[in-house]
Amino acid sequence: MSLRGGGPIEELTVPSGTTVEEHDLVTDGDVLVGGQSTVEFGLRGRNVALGERVSVENDIEAEGDCRLDTWCSVDGNVLVGEDAYLGERVTVTGRLMVSGDLDIGDDVTIEEGFEANGWIVIRNPVPTLVFYFIVLSQLLRLGETDAADDLAEALADGEEVRDPLLIPRGAEISDDAWRVSTPATVGDDCRLHGNLRAESIRVGERNEVFGSLRAREEITVGADTVIHGDVTTRGGTVTVEAGARVLGDVSAGDLVVHDGAEIDGTLRARGEMKLVQETGGGEDRDGEDEAESDEDDESEDADGDEDEADETDAHGLSDEDEASDGDDSTDGDTADSEAVTETDEDDAADEDAESSEESSDDESDADDSEAAGSDVDEPETEERDADAEAT
Repeated sequence: MSLRGGGPIEELTVPSGTTVEEHDLVTDGDVLVGGQSTVEFGLRGRNVALGERVSVENDIEAEGDCRLDTWCSVDGNVLVGEDAYLGERVTVTGRLMVSGDLDIGDDVTIEEGFEANGWIVIRNPVPTLVFYFIVLSQLLRLGETDAADDLAEALADGEEVRDPLLIPRGAEISDDAWRVSTPATVGDDCRLHGNLRAESIRVGERNEVFGSLRAREEITVGADTVIHGDVTTRGGTVTVEAGARVLGDVSAGDLVVHDGAEIDGTLRARGEMKLVQETGGGEDRDGEDEAESDEDDESEDADGDEDEADETDAHGLSDEDEASDGDDSTDGDTADSEAVTETDEDDAADEDAESSEESSDDESDADDSEAAGSDVDEPETEERDADAEAT
């Protein structure tokens, strides 16, 4: 059975948590490699299945089953935790260690020998793992997702279902470059070595890629991801999300950079270049509402000032007019007081004239009385003088 192109492996899929440790590609899930691919890393996963004419240039370690199709070659040891299935004309330059059963085909070469704790059968059957894989792929192709989920849960035996590492047909995976002719998807929290070349690339969050990204179509760099190289696409769109960092140049047809992203190199875009600012909710929205309310208050104050100015203009009064009115009223009061003062002085003069007239009248009366008195007293005096002479 071959894992040929056009089958279920139609893209490069790197699940979350995948890392490259020294010369091994390590993942918690299964590893499925399409036919005629070259993998210069070693492979470490739960179940490992290789298509025909796949070349692996380091050791293979499988916790579960391991399937090597016809004409496969492994430049190292093969360690299997459960059962192993080797097709015809498989070559292993190291040692084969199997904890379970071993099904082996014709013309298989194991240079350092093999050891199996279970049954050893020399034949070329279709192993159970591959049979289930064929059934699962057909269910997915027909759109029976519910049945495919039930089958996957049954195969997991109650264990957590993990996404597999999928390498498409004709891929070249090495420490220098990952080259595929299909789309490529990288999950979250991964650490990869090598330049990534694909039809389109999507890198998840919190990843670190020691290499560049190049694609014919769009490229997306997730949040908090670090790319140690350039990001280039011919005519697609490059999207760099918030918190991502690109330690190189970015070239694209259209470029979309979110607020908070860091690009150390040069930005080049043949089409549009956009800077996207994220709008926060909650507290940020409250702050915006407060700012809007402050603006409304300021506008109301300005309107109030304008209304007051309008009222002042309507009445034709100003501060200078009020001041002049105040001065006029003060002058009027002063004139009134002066008029009152003059009136009082006239009254006082009249009273003095009257009093002087009365005093003059009194003096004239006194003079008259004195004159009368003198007239009365003179005869008496003459009589007295006559008496005195007689005596």
